[in-house]
Amino acid sequence: PAARLAWCCQAAPAPPAFRSLISPRPGGAAANMLNILGKASSINVRKVLWTCAELDLPFEREDWGVGFRATQDPAFLALNPNAMVPVLRDGDFVLWESNSIIRYLAGQYAKTDALYPAEPKRRARVDQWLDWQATDLNRSWTYAFLGRARQSPVHQDPAAIAASTRDWAHFMGILEQRLQATGAYVAGDDFTLADIAVGLSVNRWFSTPLDNDKRPPLPAVAAYYDRLAERPAYLLYGRNGTA
Repeated sequence: PAARLAWCCQAAPAPPAFRSLISPRPGGAAANMLNILGKASSINVRKVLWTCAELDLPFEREDWGVGFRATQDPAFLALNPNAMVPVLRDGDFVLWESNSIIRYLAGQYAKTDALYPAEPKRRARVDQWLDWQATDLNRSWTYAFLGRARQSPVHQDPAAIAASTRDWAHFMGILEQRLQATGAYVAGDDFTLADIAVGLSVNRWFSTPLDNDKRPPLPAVAAYYDRLAERPAYLLYGRNGTA
């Protein structure tokens, strides 16, 4: 598949000085740069892209997933037997699961521990919200999102959409309480990896066409949404018109 090269935050060809360092390898990826497998519309792929942008990391991305090359392809299954995106290749190191990938990138390439604190209690708080986003929050919106935003023909049962929307609103209410308490970001005063995961879900909440009477007012979440929009990488990979 046609690969897309990103230089830090901008989707553009690598500058000549950098391009001269790139040597091809099977699959089209450069041997000495990050290779991300997964379509850019995937919320989990976008976690990885946003993290790379925050860390100023160049990468190459290949389109895999629905509408593109099938993840059931043996070449993909050899990298991730779960047939899910994203997959990261960093040289000979292969990793799947989006939250594991962004933790790895922060640990391997960050110049400070701001995104993923080294102090155990602060790190645990970041991990708590990363895991909450990947489990409780994500499970709640699945049916409503697929039915309303993606217009999936097999997710059109009104009762199931309503139930999913209620669950989604409940967990967004938990986030509202947390952001009222911190007045800033999910894990506390500072932007961390937790905000990358949660921030993408917040974009999904505001971008999905839900009935107005089913969408409770969440002023702290709305303020957080605008706060994240001050980050160029969020506008590129998060609040970019894609739910």
